[in-house]
Amino acid sequence: MGGYVSNAGGGVSLEARPPHLTEPKFVRWLLIGIALLFLAVVLVLPLIVVIAESLAKGFEVYLQSIVDEDARSAVRLTLTTAAIAVPLNTAFGVAAAWAITKFQFKGKQLLVTLIDLPFAVSPVISGLVFVLLFGAQGLLGPWLAAHDVKIIFALPGIVLATMFVTFPFVARELIPVMQAQGSGEEEAAASMGASGWRIFWNITLPNIKWGLLYGIILCNARAMGEFGAVSVVSGHIRGQTNTLPLHIEILYNEYQFTASFAASSLLVLLALATLLAKSALEWKHRRELERGNKGDESHAH
Repeated sequence: MGGYVSNAGGGVSLEARPPHLTEPKFVRWLLIGIALLFLAVVLVLPLIVVIAESLAKGFEVYLQSIVDEDARSAVRLTLTTAAIAVPLNTAFGVAAAWAITKFQFKGKQLLVTLIDLPFAVSPVISGLVFVLLFGAQGLLGPWLAAHDVKIIFALPGIVLATMFVTFPFVARELIPVMQAQGSGEEEAAASMGASGWRIFWNITLPNIKWGLLYGIILCNARAMGEFGAVSVVSGHIRGQTNTLPLHIEILYNEYQFTASFAASSLLVLLALATLLAKSALEWKHRRELERGNKGDESHAH
């Protein structure tokens, strides 16, 4: 009888599969070639063009473009927005995932639907919603103006728009992880008298740490690269409310192509750093799983 042979990572070796369940080699190579060609044209080539264009007039011009006061202000605002939005979305994501996976309550499916809402709504529409709420002619605009509180065309509006667009990432990463783990360990700890916070810190958090870190990385990447929602609420005030994506747009519209590509390269570098962090976490996670599998095998023997 032909059977599957598991490899060290717990998967099934393609070579060990019965012949009638394997596709011809040329089909596999064709599919791999199509995938690589698609990635090269859609992803790798544009990134190479961005880097090449940013250095087209020499490194000195590139350096001047990224140390320009407006560019530095855009970078600071981008990092500040991410530093505020990501922790708040992380707290919301953990709380939402905990509620959805650990409790039964009316409106649970509605909550799940609302979490997915930013995926379905255009970022421009989400930014417009905040203008209609907090703008000068908006629902709360007169009250905010009377109390000298500025949200639109200021940091609070940019943070709110960014949070709206990015808040599903942490929750959506955690929900399937927590559903797969179940609540047996938490219930056992609770039956032994452990408090809710102790259960969370000692049992739940260690079990979800990898999913949480993945969600944070994805949320941070989207927060730094968000354009549509932030564009609506920022007012495009140069040196004050321009994030890095908005700064790039302004430079491009002013035909400052080298400067715009130089600023774009910063976003590319941030994206690459995010991918490297994600890959490092995945590698470390696999190593932990392999060590755990080896430990289980040694105990079995």
